[in-house]
Amino acid sequence: MERTLVIIKPDAVQRGLIGPILTRLEQRGLRLAGLKLLHITADLAARHYAVHQGKPFYEPLVEFITSGPVVVAVVEGHNAIEVVRKTMGATNPAQANPGTIRGDWGLEIGRNLIHGSDGPDTAAYEIPLFFSDDEIVAYERAIDGWINE
Repeated sequence: MERTLVIIKPDAVQRGLIGPILTRLEQRGLRLAGLKLLHITADLAARHYAVHQGKPFYEPLVEFITSGPVVVAVVEGHNAIEVVRKTMGATNPAQANPGTIRGDWGLEIGRNLIHGSDGPDTAAYEIPLFFSDDEIVAYERAIDGWINE
């Protein structure tokens, strides 16, 4: 079972897209293992986006992610990282396919609604930034046998 971090960004929260975004992830067959509404601090944003420090888009990225509340989630399932990334769509919403979160609801790269870890190492780094072990719940759903072989 693979886990990944999802952040529903301030633009999606302000637009009332928390429910529709979480619904898409659950309807794909993924399971929520952790969920929080919070305001990301500048310090937490700096740690989360450390890999981008020094790049021209770093400051606007930190400013945006700290501009309002976000929803953070630990999402799990078989190939969860790949499934979440495909469900999100291309980073630039103008290039995202219809039927993806960004393709259906986004217009600009700076307001692209959602973040998902880009690989297992990134997920292993990002999840503990937002969740302690006791905030992640392991459970089975009655439908899991109908989703996974």
